[in-house]
Amino acid sequence: MKLSYKQRILLYYCTIFTIFALILVIFEQKKEKEYKTEIVESTLENYAGVVNSYILQEQLLNKDSNPEKLRKLTRLLPDQIRITIIDKTGKVLYDNDIPNIQNLENHLKRPEIQKALYWGEGSNIRRSASTHEEYMYYARSFRNYFIRVALPYNVKTEKFFKADNAFIYISLAMFIMVLVLLNFVSDRFNESIIQLKNFVIDVKNDKNLPEGVRFPDDDLGEIGKQLVAILEQKEKSKQEIEQEREKLILHFQYVEEGVCIFDSDLKSIYFNSQFIQYLNLITNEPVLDVTSIFDYEFFEPVKKNILDNNNKENHFSIQINKDKKIFSLQVIKFEDLSFEIVIKDSTKLEKTRLIKQEMSNNITHELRTPVASIRAYLETLNEQDLSAEKQKQFINRAYLQSVRLSHLIDDISIISKIEEAGSQFKKESVNLSQLINEVRINLTEGLLKNKIKLTVSVDESLVVNGNYTLLFSVFQNLMENTINYGGENIEISISNYMEDTNFLYFSYYDTGVGVEEKYFGRLFERFYRVNEGRARSSGGTGLGLAIVKNAILLHKGEIHVKKHIPTGLEFLFTLKK
Repeated sequence: MKLSYKQRILLYYCTIFTIFALILVIFEQKKEKEYKTEIVESTLENYAGVVNSYILQEQLLNKDSNPEKLRKLTRLLPDQIRITIIDKTGKVLYDNDIPNIQNLENHLKRPEIQKALYWGEGSNIRRSASTHEEYMYYARSFRNYFIRVALPYNVKTEKFFKADNAFIYISLAMFIMVLVLLNFVSDRFNESIIQLKNFVIDVKNDKNLPEGVRFPDDDLGEIGKQLVAILEQKEKSKQEIEQEREKLILHFQYVEEGVCIFDSDLKSIYFNSQFIQYLNLITNEPVLDVTSIFDYEFFEPVKKNILDNNNKENHFSIQINKDKKIFSLQVIKFEDLSFEIVIKDSTKLEKTRLIKQEMSNNITHELRTPVASIRAYLETLNEQDLSAEKQKQFINRAYLQSVRLSHLIDDISIISKIEEAGSQFKKESVNLSQLINEVRINLTEGLLKNKIKLTVSVDESLVVNGNYTLLFSVFQNLMENTINYGGENIEISISNYMEDTNFLYFSYYDTGVGVEEKYFGRLFERFYRVNEGRARSSGGTGLGLAIVKNAILLHKGEIHVKKHIPTGLEFLFTLKK
């Protein structure tokens, strides 16, 4: 049977008080009995001293004396006192209760005599072998004998030695008083516990909080008040979460994307109607169960990625082409291994991209036409009757412009391809040390012309998974910038100064004339020039650093520029392994 809190408190109290009271009573009675025993022993000790003084005074134990004279002394002592004289060998010399002492056995082994033999005095309560009565004996050792004084241990003596029960009655009264008080206190405390218990049960059963609930003014009542405050806050938070959930569901119902959330067991938690519609369009058949998406071949790459616990990427996407429609399928993985699938109709966006790409191609084509015309014009001009010096001057200018336009076309083509169709760049294992060396060979003439010292600190076995053409353009454009704008008698340094599990960290700096820091924020913009004539005078297109940045971004890296001390520029960039 399970005891209530009040019953347990009373049981614990009674048990503890009983044990404590028993210990005190036993201890008190023992001490009282020892005290009364000491009183009796002290009295008997006085009697033994009187007897000894009388013996010495009257010389009763000399050879010529008669020990029977002691009877005169015993008549003066209380009637019940028994006096025994024993010599050191244990022979009884006198006993006022035994007329014929010759028949008495040796008393040396008596307990009280043994104690007196070793400690000078001793006492014992036992039955006498001579009179067959129970006595309290006290024996004291003197020079040539023992004097033993005994008091009959009868009912009267027992009552004297018996401890007073007043302490027991007082303890019992205190126990009852405390029990009544404890019962009163535990009633109030138990009431608080029952109220708190019922309150917790109601909360557990998801019942509404009772209005105006009040708790007693005690510690448990304070706990109850705090619980009410916590539950009110919880209810408020629950309502806010429910409101946010409704907003989110409403949002999912009206967004253009199809959204479905799955748990870690690939079971759907929520999906909107657009998800079903897009799924039907992709599969060309009615789909009622969204989990069937995992059975289609087009979803195999996504399913493999989701089930791969070693894959730390929490976001990835695939593109699905179906009946001239293009769908973008994105997956977002969460920490609890649940995930979200978003299907978006990217047909319009893709068409827009294709139009832009076509426009870019058209621009390229249109730029190539004047280049060819300029060259043809220069060829014709070169055949006319002009001074040789004049002809050469115009021809060289036209030719340089045609080369610049050609470079411009190439750069526009590269940057458009990066931005619009980065996925078309195939990636492979690229040895960066060999790549940089090929860039150096390609630009040897410019380096020698400007007396530029190139220092490369890149491990010969350093490999990155990337597109060779784009990585080549990164280092080539950086070095061309230095050759074109850095000046002469300077230094270029390329180093791989650090790497971690995911990225390689590079530093490229030159000690040239550099650029003012106020222009750093726009250096990577397309066609941006620090001054208008700078790129044209050197044959640049204004797209070099834009190509560098976009190529690095395509490789999931970052690039930053800062001033190199004491002169020049430093580019810090990363490439994902």
